[in-house]
Amino acid sequence: MNIYVGNLNYQIKEADLQQILEDYGTVTSAKVIIDRETGRSKGFGFVEMANDAEATKAITELNGAEFEGRAMVVKEARPKF
Repeated sequence: MNIYVGNLNYQIKEADLQQILEDYGTVTSAKVIIDRETGRSKGFGFVEMANDAEATKAITELNGAEFEGRAMVVKEARPKF
């Protein structure tokens, strides 16, 4: 399952994002979206988890949880069209 993680602190790196979700299961990939103009984080990213049950548990427990001073938005990513 692909998971959207938003409202992240701009200092968060991909390794940090992966570490947060690894507490819930196997993380296949973690990507923090970077602004092309400034090279800074846009404050959101995507995490892919192999097991849907683990991903659902992570979404349920982490949505609204505070990390680095900000309440994260965690939900299933919608495919872009």
